[in-house]
Amino acid sequence: MNSHSAEQAAVSFSIQHIDHVAITVGDVERSTAWYRDVLGLERRHEDAWDEPVMMCTGPTCVALFRASVDDPHPPVGTDTISLRHIAFRLDGVGFEAVYSELLRREIAVELADHGIAHSIYIADPDGHRIELTTYDLDRPGGTARP
Repeated sequence: MNSHSAEQAAVSFSIQHIDHVAITVGDVERSTAWYRDVLGLERRHEDAWDEPVMMCTGPTCVALFRASVDDPHPPVGTDTISLRHIAFRLDGVGFEAVYSELLRREIAVELADHGIAHSIYIADPDGHRIELTTYDLDRPGGTARP
């Protein structure tokens, strides 16, 4: 038995999925609108609490927490141990559609070919890095990006 199998055997539970990623934002209302209007996420659990604002798709949410100061520091870069980005997966058709929508909205994009996946990187209003990715590269016609 290899060490990976031994580690799995010792665990008596199974993680279902990531429930939410919590981020601090400068303006909760602005961020709520951005995650709704740009990424199509829906607000959930509004009746349970005002904050955090839970913006969700499927079983996964982004929890928007208000910064504790009026002028918060921007997100850290790749030279600091931190959350690097939040990635959302799309099918190939959705990937093409979001790319067109981002261009229409004049949102700066960075395209990346990861070999097995294609990604679009954007920043939310507070500078949090968002990845939109697809593994749907072998569908008829493939993805035109990157």
